[in-house]
Amino acid sequence: MKQSLILTIAIFSLITFSVQGQTQKDSLDIRQVALDYIESQHNVKPEQFERAAHPRMVKRTFWTDKKTGKEYLRETFTDAMILLAETYNQDGDKFPENPKKEVIILDIYDKTASVKLIADDWIDYMHIVKLNGKWQLVNVLWQFNDSGNH
Repeated sequence: MKQSLILTIAIFSLITFSVQGQTQKDSLDIRQVALDYIESQHNVKPEQFERAAHPRMVKRTFWTDKKTGKEYLRETFTDAMILLAETYNQDGDKFPENPKKEVIILDIYDKTASVKLIADDWIDYMHIVKLNGKWQLVNVLWQFNDSGNH
């Protein structure tokens, strides 16, 4: 009796955990969102950024006012990031020939994920959400490797 009860609990636990866990496809899709974010700037492809980001995405960093020396929170939104992807690297001189783009999935739970992107000169921490079956970037917190550049 005890063995069958333990077996039943173990099977129920496995079923419960597998329903809430991410799939391999989720992991690949989350990674692709992070890559689309950075590669849209490398490749001058705003449509690549649009594919990755939710229309209400917000990107934030700390910045220093040059006159007062005070730090403040600086925000960028989806529309400005689309424009950045369209214009930033038009001459092909903003990134090395083989740019760094290391994607580390920090955590996935059901329909939310936290990701760290290590690029050449900065680090991005991202929140990615699965809405209507599609993973989309909703928050980015970033900083230069050298915080003095802010």
